[in-house]
Amino acid sequence: MAATDYQLIIVGGGPAGLTAGLYASRARLNAVLLEKGASGGQVMNTDWVDNYPGFPEGISGFELAEKFAAQAARFDLETKLCEVSSMNLAGPLKKIFLSDGQALTSQAVILTTGARPNELGVPGEKELTGKGVSYCATCDGPFYRDLEIAVVGGGNTAIQEAIHLTKFASKVLVIHRRDELRATQIIQEKAFANDKIEFVWNSVVTGITGEKEVEGAVVKNTQTGEVSTLPLKGVFVLIGIRPNNEPLPLDQLDNDYGFIKTDIEMQTSQPGVMAAGDIRSKEVRQIVNAAGEGAVACLSAERYLESLK
Repeated sequence: MAATDYQLIIVGGGPAGLTAGLYASRARLNAVLLEKGASGGQVMNTDWVDNYPGFPEGISGFELAEKFAAQAARFDLETKLCEVSSMNLAGPLKKIFLSDGQALTSQAVILTTGARPNELGVPGEKELTGKGVSYCATCDGPFYRDLEIAVVGGGNTAIQEAIHLTKFASKVLVIHRRDELRATQIIQEKAFANDKIEFVWNSVVTGITGEKEVEGAVVKNTQTGEVSTLPLKGVFVLIGIRPNNEPLPLDQLDNDYGFIKTDIEMQTSQPGVMAAGDIRSKEVRQIVNAAGEGAVACLSAERYLESLK
């Protein structure tokens, strides 16, 4: 086999990528992690994390990301700050092309490029993210005990999460742009039967108010044009997510609407290519399972590399 720059290239520096990098460096693989910005992924944008094991008092997302990166660096994981423009993953020689014109080669690749939530794109949203604006009910629901909050969206995820949030909130307003939900019938029935959930139909959020934290949502009725402000302590934006797959060769990988399909060992349809974290096609996207998948992906990569000898 032709010589390569690395045995393993990890693309993406969130929890999955950093965990894969930790395992790779401890296994003394010739590996590199490619990250276009600060390591940590979406964790960097998370104000506080209460559900990651080992931190009974909780920890800020920024600090948790720093600890992930520091632990990998302790074992001398090589990290390159760069942007991947494209890649060719077919065949035994994997090629990763960078935006500066460089091309890196390896025998195996782990894809951990993540995903990002769809945003409303309204005033106040970005400024108050982590201060009452959230994109994950499982992550942040417990912060809203006995408070009034809103869920924006009408699909399965939005309605399931609205039901979940009633375990904590005193009231959950579901704001939906149409007069009927897109969620499956059985999920709708559960929501309609929950007396903590109220529906704001034919409405869109045009702004989120508050100085240091969310105080309300500006809502416009799509039929009458009437604008009102709903007093709220939290706004959960649950209108879907999109994969960070721009540099990925989707024609070479089995995927589900751009999310990469893998088996339980994180192996994709392409030999020598693994995927882990939010870029995977799956239901649950949490920091803890991203880290676990990163470990499994690296162990699978090790076995693949061993098979080449």
